[in-house]
Amino acid sequence: VSKQVLEQVLGALQPLCSSEQQFLQEFFRLGRDSVELQAPEGRVSTVVPSRSIPDLSHGLVWFLRPEQATAQLLSEIFSCLEPELRAFLGICNKVHPLGCLQVLVTLSDSVFGTWGSSSAAPSSFLHALLGNALLLAKSSFNKCIGTLCKEMEEAKAPSRMRGGILPCVSCFQEFVAFSEEVFRTSRRRGELDKAQLRLASSVFSSIDRLSSANLRVNADMVMMENFHHLHNFLCRKNIPCLEGKKREAEQRAREHMEKFVATYLSQPLDGLSHFFEGVKARLAQGVREEEVSFQLAYSKQELRKVVEKYPGKEVRRALETLYRKLHKHLSPEENLLPVVWEAMQGEFIRQYREFEELIQRCYAGSGIALDFTVEDLLSYFNSIAVSN
Repeated sequence: VSKQVLEQVLGALQPLCSSEQQFLQEFFRLGRDSVELQAPEGRVSTVVPSRSIPDLSHGLVWFLRPEQATAQLLSEIFSCLEPELRAFLGICNKVHPLGCLQVLVTLSDSVFGTWGSSSAAPSSFLHALLGNALLLAKSSFNKCIGTLCKEMEEAKAPSRMRGGILPCVSCFQEFVAFSEEVFRTSRRRGELDKAQLRLASSVFSSIDRLSSANLRVNADMVMMENFHHLHNFLCRKNIPCLEGKKREAEQRAREHMEKFVATYLSQPLDGLSHFFEGVKARLAQGVREEEVSFQLAYSKQELRKVVEKYPGKEVRRALETLYRKLHKHLSPEENLLPVVWEAMQGEFIRQYREFEELIQRCYAGSGIALDFTVEDLLSYFNSIAVSN
């Protein structure tokens, strides 16, 4: 509604000012047939009409050029127009929390000739008036963006934060969606591009800060979900100035998914993971592969004890527990559970093959083997996902 009213007001100003300017130029003959006369007291050389003109005691005609005289006359006639226009724009800014965007677009299109159906050039007086109003609109817009950035950067984590999409991310989405609609038909979006980049940087910083604000919530999970959400949103919007942020969001989401998976990876095979981490540490220290089994803590007997604790049934049960934990913590709106579960499966199988390789290298001929195979693991992961 404010957009239509603003356009209506500006649309009414142009013919009004243009007709008044035309009248002044014709009535006072402020045109090409003007001649130079000497101003009173010889102070100013001015251009005035060649024919007689009314006696203007306020001295409006004592200007160097006819267009300046016209502009001064118009400013006298419409002396209340600028303060009234400023007050009206202030009301438009308050109609909507982001009303300054619509004011900026409408004024910008008017000043630069892309708004309105009239092909007539606006009067120089009106052009200057709207130019000043546009500077004010830009200032209001920049102040609004600065406030939004500050709110994002100083936002606190929800009191009962359990993951999911952070409020600052939703706020950023709302701004981008609204601003893109407002600027949809505008040819000048330089101010908007800068604003969107500023806000994107603020929301990225806020995600980093808020993700670790609650120690009961996994920070990598929060960052994974929020950067994944941002990436999907920016893919849908396809905004050129945010292409870099879109790629960064995708990279950050992938990095934190890998860290999140690594955090939970060892839980189903905790004992085995701990044992083989020790084996790898001994190898890194220079212990020869055939001598690892002679280390007291990593002997064949110790390996056999650890392997016996992880029969196939226990591994499946541990994976079911892990799946329920992931289901509980991952937010349903992002639907990242299938993606994380698939990544978990890939890493789990990679870890299994690493265990098998270490057994073959360091415990060759011992006859010790894990109670489950890769095919068993694939079956476990698939059946758990389907049954849940």
